[in-house]
Amino acid sequence: MNQHIHCIVSDCHYWDHGNMCRANEILVSTDSFANKRPDRVDATMAKQLAPDTAGTCMSTCCKTYVPAGSNQINADGVKRMT
Repeated sequence: MNQHIHCIVSDCHYWDHGNMCRANEILVSTDSFANKRPDRVDATMAKQLAPDTAGTCMSTCCKTYVPAGSNQINADGVKRMT
């Protein structure tokens, strides 16, 4: 499957020119899930997590966000090549 993930969060480590997400894996969750879990809960744990319902787009969140320049560059399980 050839997917393109678009992201406009330019202060994320995985953001790239053209508003592309360069993370090898991402985890999209509901806001309520994200608010209850620490940042270390991410895409590498996706198979262990129970599905949830959002109801609206405004109730969703990308859990793969890593601040640009941070030391958390392996949050998606694979080091980003620059």
